[in-house]
Amino acid sequence: MRIAFYAPLKSPTHPVPSGDRRMARLLMAALERAGHAVTLASTLRSWDDGCRPGRAERLAALGERCADRLTARWRDDPPDLWFTYHLYHKAPDWIGPAVSRRFGIPYVVAEASFAAKRAAGPFAAGHRAAEAAIRQAAAVVNLAGHDADGVLPLLQSPDRLVRLRPFLDTRPFAAAAAERDRHRAALAERYGLNPDVPWLLAVGMMRGGDKERSYEILAEALSPSPAKRGRVGVGASGSHLLIAGDGPARSRIEAMFGGGALAPTPALPRFAGEGVLILGQQSSSDLTALYAAADLMVWPAVNEAYGMALLEAQAAGLPVVAGRTGGVPDVVRDGMTGLLPPVGDVEAFAAAVRALLGDPGKRRRFGEAARRIAAAEHDLTNAVEVLDVAVRRAARKGNP
Repeated sequence: MRIAFYAPLKSPTHPVPSGDRRMARLLMAALERAGHAVTLASTLRSWDDGCRPGRAERLAALGERCADRLTARWRDDPPDLWFTYHLYHKAPDWIGPAVSRRFGIPYVVAEASFAAKRAAGPFAAGHRAAEAAIRQAAAVVNLAGHDADGVLPLLQSPDRLVRLRPFLDTRPFAAAAAERDRHRAALAERYGLNPDVPWLLAVGMMRGGDKERSYEILAEALSPSPAKRGRVGVGASGSHLLIAGDGPARSRIEAMFGGGALAPTPALPRFAGEGVLILGQQSSSDLTALYAAADLMVWPAVNEAYGMALLEAQAAGLPVVAGRTGGVPDVVRDGMTGLLPPVGDVEAFAAAVRALLGDPGKRRRFGEAARRIAAAEHDLTNAVEVLDVAVRRAARKGNP
């Protein structure tokens, strides 16, 4: 089939790396591997923070013009199906539903969420648009299990909800894990790290909101200060914390970990405080090597959908400590591939990190299980089959 693909929250061509961009690209790749011809329909970003009056209405008008242009462009040769990724009240789809209706083609959504409490307030317009789109969907591919309860009542029948575990191509991560010693030695030499102490790794964009709050919890839990009783004490305990990420909140985040004023080239790696190395944005290959070389992934995961970085880490055999929230339990098995303390609980997070730092055998068992489960249940090959069945079935059934 010919499939028109759209990601209203963040286009797969967006210049800033993120889990959303990564999953959009993976969905396109999986559909293409299933034999479908996938075309990116639009790069319009419909994200609305609710702080700018009239923005939703302006985006709706812009979306209508985009739908008009696509209708004219495809008038004599429309796609067979429309596929939208990540739809919710802050990023509704103002384009796909209209195009699908005009051509009478199925409308399919992946990772849709619906919260009734957003019916009034600054997100009311986006909430209504998201609801209408979900009701129109011939299939909703559910990547985060916790979203199902809100979406199911909007569907014409429960079988329109398709369960798909978050996924990636696990092969590069498994290959890196097989070369762990080489990657660890290279990183130790490059950054002056002690290869004989545990390395903790955090991966996250450095922006305000939930990401910054996650860094705040991480900094508090791993504080090297002796005044912080019950904390992990990175640096003082002989461990290293490596942070991969960059963004507009970097200066504030560096300060949380003991860093001073930013250097003239903030994207370069630099030590922020005792035992803490902030590496900046990493390429895919460098990040894969970091996963393989580290001993423990640590991320508080405030309001995380499920966390692509958590899944990548486990595919490389890295055990995880993360906050229990959203779809994180969909990718991290508590007590088997990592530990999931209550989200936002600094003391519980620190205790979980201490427990795994003090038990190398358990870290090894968790890491082996993480790599095995990622390969068996979260690999791209699984997604190819599930998505192919879902879109072909939607094409047969059509829209509600």
